[in-house]
Amino acid sequence: MATKIWNYYEIKGDSLVHLKKDCPRCGKGFFLAEHKDRFTCGKCGYTAFKKD
Repeated sequence: MATKIWNYYEIKGDSLVHLKKDCPRCGKGFFLAEHKDRFTCGKCGYTAFKKD
């Protein structure tokens, strides 16, 4: 299944804004999946838990 990458950005004025966080290990272009209690990278497995 192909990902529609343009769904991860929004145009505000003259600039693009990321709607998802980038993975701190993999760098720009690798987005973190948002779960109920955490953010996860599908490539390297990086996990960051949400704070209440």
